[in-house]
Parts: sequence; structure tokens; C-alpha cells
Amino acid sequence: MSSSANSSCSSVVMCSWRGLAVGAGLGGLALLADTPGAYVAAFSLDAAAFAVSAVLLRLLPAVAPVPRVKGEPALAVLRDRPYALVTLLNAILLLRMPLLSVAIPLWIVSRTAAPEWTVSALFVLNTIVVVLGQVRVATRVTGLRSATRLVRHSGVLLAVSCVAFALSAAGSSATVAVAVLVAGALLQVLGEMLQSAGTWGIGFDLAPATRQGQYQGFFGTGTSVARMAGPALLSTVVVQWGTPGWLLVGAVFVAAGWAMGPAVRWAGQRG
Repeated sequence: MSSSANSSCSSVVMCSWRGLAVGAGLGGLALLADTPGAYVAAFSLDAAAFAVSAVLLRLLPAVAPVPRVKGEPALAVLRDRPYALVTLLNAILLLRMPLLSVAIPLWIVSRTAAPEWTVSALFVLNTIVVVLGQVRVATRVTGLRSATRLVRHSGVLLAVSCVAFALSAAGSSATVAVAVLVAGALLQVLGEMLQSAGTWGIGFDLAPATRQGQYQGFFGTGTSVARMAGPALLSTVVVQWGTPGWLLVGAVFVAAGWAMGPAVRWAGQRG
């Protein structure tokens, strides 16, 4: 996948994060007000935004499917074991999403001395960094080798951020807790940008040009799996286990980031 194509894909992601920034700001206002009316208003705006998005999606032009090659199975991607492994590793790295949206907020309010508004502040910080840096990071992807290198580095950064989040519960100073959480959030978003750019390139480059639709659909299930399984898993491991849980999650990120290289090489050797 070319760097310009990867930059275009990252631009789409960046736009979605701008929406998250607005949502995080509105959520912060609801938390500050802390009234039933404020929460109802926040959920109502969220529902309205989904309705508007659905209408906009319906306005997009239809794209004709690529004709299937005679004798080829309907879902060839399900038989592509190397690509399935790459998709699994991507799903593991995508646990960073519920980590930020579910586990860290619960950790902040239940285990640290930081004020509740820190949750929204970290979302806004994450969004600002992504908007300013994601496309620039994506230009570093020029092929599978550079993409896997970024993913490997992302696993390390995500692991170090887990250590920082664990340290945020030490002590009773709200100021120190916020400072450590901000440091952890910066490390996390750097790892996030590297992982996003790298896996975008990997997912497209390893997919056959004539079957991009089904391959990208399958690769995209990693996001759904992470969002579905992540909240319960991370809430248990991180919030209930504390520091050992954070270290375990960090080790998983490092392992998944390292394993992506061999998995991509295996996928590149398939016929």
C-alpha cells in the first residue's frame, strides 16, 4: 500500500476522532453538571448523531461487487490462515480502544486520586494528538517492512503506557495522579498512531487486489471483537487485578506487536 493511500485511510480515521473530541467535550460537560437532565441530553444528542450518520451513509453511491472467479470459494479469506493470524494479532492490539474508553475511566474513578473530569480531558488530549499527528505518522509506511516495524514499536509504547497508568494509583495527590495519567495517555496515543498506520498498510497489502472487499471486511472484524470482548476482559484484568493486570496487558501488547512481523512474513509467502 502506498504512503499516499495509507495517508488517505488515516485521514478518515482522523475525522472520526474529531467527532470523538466533540463527544468527549459534551460528556465532560454532562459530568460537570451531574444532573439527570444533563445525562439525558447527552444520550439524546448521541442518538441524534447516529440517525444523521445513517442518513448520510444512505446517500453514498453504491459500488458494484467484483465478479467472483469461477471455481473460487465464496469466502476465500476464511481459508487464508496467515491472513487470519494477522487479523487476530490486530484484534489484540486493538484492545487499546476499550482500554482508553472503558478500563482507564473506571481505573481513574475507582483507583486514583485524579478528579473525574480527567476522563474527558484524556479523551480530548488523545483526539488532538491524533488529529495533528496521524497523517504524518502514516507517511512513514512505505511497504510491509516499515508497517511491521511501526506495529512492533507500537506494542512497546502501549506496554510502557500501561506501566504509567498503573503508577497513577500510587499516592494520594490529585496533581501527581493527573500528571502521570497524562504521560500514560501520551504514550498510549503514540502507540495508537503507530499501530493504526502499520496495520492499515498490512491489511491492504496482504489482501489480493481482486478480493479487497471480503478481506477488508474480515480484517475489520478485529475492531468489533476488541470492542465486544475488551470491556469485560480489561475491566476484570486491570481494575480488579491492579498493577499485575496492567503489567499483563502490557506484556500482551508487546507480544502481539512482535508476533506481527513473523505473521506478515508467513502471509507474504503464501501462494
